[in-house]
Amino acid sequence: MPTLPIEDRRKIWRGLMRYWSQVHQTYPLSKSELLLTVTETDQWIDDNQASYNQALTHAASLTTAQKTLIFCAVALARVSIALLRRIFGEVD
Repeated sequence: MPTLPIEDRRKIWRGLMRYWSQVHQTYPLSKSELLLTVTETDQWIDDNQASYNQALTHAASLTTAQKTLIFCAVALARVSIALLRRIFGEVD
């Protein structure tokens, strides 16, 4: 899966700023630093795809989209099960 186009990265960037504003959470980065961090994260995911696939026993059985969704769900759960519920619905 290729890296995201800049407009999609900007959608993530705007979404993060809106989310943190909505929950009244500050972040210690300027807007340009946050966009750079989104870009670096996207690049890191691209650079480490092979390693992730090698770590999955059943990687060959899953589509790229399914593996990405699993990765995102696990990463989101590490942040907040409540936030995971907002995305996936009930997870209990």
